[in-house]
Amino acid sequence: MKRRINKVAVVGSGIMGSGIACHFANIGVEVLLLDILPRELNEKEKAKGLTLEDKIVRNRIVNEHLANALKSKPSPIYHQKFASNITTGNTTDDMYKIKDVDWVIEVVVERLDIKQKVFEQIEQYRTPGTIVSSNTSGIPIRFMNEGRSDDFKKHFAVTHFFNPPRYLKLFEVVPGPDCKPEITDFLMKYGEQFLGKTAVLAKDTPAFIGNRIGTFGIQSLFHQVKELELTVEEVDKLTGPVIGRPKSATFRTVDVVGLDTLAHVADGIYENCPDDESRELFKLPDFIKQMLENKWLGSKTGQGFYKKEVDKDGKKTFLSLDLNTLTYTPSKRASFATLELTKTIDRPIDRFKILVGGKDKAGAFYRKNFASLFAYVQNRIPEISDELYRIDDAMKAGYGWENGPFEIWDAIGVEKGIELMKAEGYEPAPWVTEMLHANNHSFYTIKDGATFYYDIPSKAQAKKPGQDAFIILNNIRESKTIWKNSDSAIEDLGDGIINFEIRSKMNTLGGGVLQGMNKAIDLAEKEYEGLVIGNQAANFSVGANLGMIFMMAVEQEYDELNMAIKMFQDTMMRVRYSAIPVVVAPHGMTLGGGCEMTMHADKVVAAAETYIGLVEFGVGVIPGGGGSKEMALRAADLFRKNDVELNTLQEYFLTIGMAKVSTSAHEAYDLGILQHGKDIVVVNTDRQIAEAKKHALLLAEAGYTKPVKRKDIKVLGKQALGMFLVGTDAMMAGKYISEHDKKIANKLAYVMAGGDLSEPTNVTEQYLLDLEREAFLSLCTERKTLERIQHMLKTGKPLRN
Repeated sequence: MKRRINKVAVVGSGIMGSGIACHFANIGVEVLLLDILPRELNEKEKAKGLTLEDKIVRNRIVNEHLANALKSKPSPIYHQKFASNITTGNTTDDMYKIKDVDWVIEVVVERLDIKQKVFEQIEQYRTPGTIVSSNTSGIPIRFMNEGRSDDFKKHFAVTHFFNPPRYLKLFEVVPGPDCKPEITDFLMKYGEQFLGKTAVLAKDTPAFIGNRIGTFGIQSLFHQVKELELTVEEVDKLTGPVIGRPKSATFRTVDVVGLDTLAHVADGIYENCPDDESRELFKLPDFIKQMLENKWLGSKTGQGFYKKEVDKDGKKTFLSLDLNTLTYTPSKRASFATLELTKTIDRPIDRFKILVGGKDKAGAFYRKNFASLFAYVQNRIPEISDELYRIDDAMKAGYGWENGPFEIWDAIGVEKGIELMKAEGYEPAPWVTEMLHANNHSFYTIKDGATFYYDIPSKAQAKKPGQDAFIILNNIRESKTIWKNSDSAIEDLGDGIINFEIRSKMNTLGGGVLQGMNKAIDLAEKEYEGLVIGNQAANFSVGANLGMIFMMAVEQEYDELNMAIKMFQDTMMRVRYSAIPVVVAPHGMTLGGGCEMTMHADKVVAAAETYIGLVEFGVGVIPGGGGSKEMALRAADLFRKNDVELNTLQEYFLTIGMAKVSTSAHEAYDLGILQHGKDIVVVNTDRQIAEAKKHALLLAEAGYTKPVKRKDIKVLGKQALGMFLVGTDAMMAGKYISEHDKKIANKLAYVMAGGDLSEPTNVTEQYLLDLEREAFLSLCTERKTLERIQHMLKTGKPLRN
């Protein structure tokens, strides 16, 4: 019988419980969220004359927890409307309702006695065959299972989400000793396909995979930092984006997570892993013990490895902890000669060979750090996983590493990694030696667009499972690239569909990208059925190449700038009016020109985590690649459905004028950027390119015909322009906007009103594009616009002037 999840119950509504409930609500599942009864009335309840028997009181804990979650930033929910999928209750009055759910998830406090009581309650009401799982981060399943029925045990597993559940992709599935294999398989598939996670099968060992390796990495650094005479800032510089790790790196991450939380996990591993060869590393160094005693736990207590001070004038000073004296000193910028050597290397995976060869303190750090990491992960097989790729998957999905330990080892070279280990007193594991003797010189290989990994039992490369639903661009670049330049490439996805991939720095849109996009459309029209525009970088595109625009404007090369903007507009119009279907697949930051490209597609297949918007106001211009035109067009299309034309136009004007950016793809519908009935959202980004390809094929097979250019766009002329100008005058008079802001807004108003036409008129897209380009160019002559662009290029942040 095919198992479907229509309704889940989440027992425990704390930060994790509410977060898990919200993520199920995100994907359209009905959620019953339960928590305990309050023991006493609070002051507000007493003042209202309520009693412990009133329902509002009985559900106070769960309702407060959920309300706090929904107000938190970043939000656990894609769109506030999805919160209606969650019903709240308490474990005394409402536990019986779990008889109607398909999956019960326990997320209560990490105490075995409490969990056992909850499972006893669940067993009382649960329908046989219903899945039950725990979000424990380490309590052994055999203890949680104790006293439960055979049916309960057969359907019980640990499903370990990482916090925050919406954003971190790791989903560890740990089957109990009696769990049916089909339940394990179902949870793995559901986590990947429906929850959008990287589902990793783990064993019932302390801290599972992610936290076992992650905690080792941090504890190892705690013990190395003094030996190598490194500061807090230096370690964070060495363990951040330069090696494909989050900006928070090591010590900032600990401050966010909480030093007490890390210490609890480390203590648990130390106590429960007596045979771990690196067990002593999980003991807390003296300086960490002192920090715990001082309650320097990080963000939650206002200070940890970093501290922020604000003086009486509101000036902020950032301090860092001197680990020798345990005093705070002003943070200093860290720099290393070895890191300078990697500045021209875009991909972290290509930097590791240079980093371990460094002649300075940084090189010594990397050699020591990677040697200990390689030694540790090799010895965790088969203890925590039988397959090495699961360790890499866990670290990438749970800790935000761009490359897992075995991928890094491959990048350095397996033999070189062993050399580093031996220099630090470690020996390769027997299976690693056997791998080399069997003439396998890497942990991974790519064949026919698929990833293969070294399978230890067979001593041969085996295909990594679960790839068939994915198209991994990195795996097909060598064999399927049919054209490329320095900023972009075109790959053959098969079945008559090609993909255009942006590869410029930050995926900015400059001349090389536009050349590639036109080439892709040319090729698709001549030889293929359709085109996907997608990539698998951290962000889809942060917009136009501001440096190019700035240089042209400073040099007053206005003819060249006009031609560049015209080329951008023309390329976007080719995306809209080509002879083949064009499907755009945005994800992550999709700003400015990236947003404009998306809005001109025949169909958008957006990742749920897409942060999209027209943000050009922040640099002193209006959208000049068709974005202003497109917003005017979309507003006009709604005029037929809405009598209040000026109000409709104003909403679209404000989306640009306030530089609104969606916090999810679902919010992009509200902004008029994505369109209901045409565009779709996918939760798992790994499936996005394959899904986009599928929809390009569907459009082609349905008999796609080149659209007819629009000549029926209703603009309101002076009627709308007058309204906008009065509004910007009032905003400046009230000191809500600057004089320059007003100038930008008035330029946008002129475009979206269709100029100062005396009456409502139907115009062409080209008419609006010409107005848009003229306004964009005139703003580029403004000194304050150039100041804003320069500030953005230097700091990455908008300047208000």
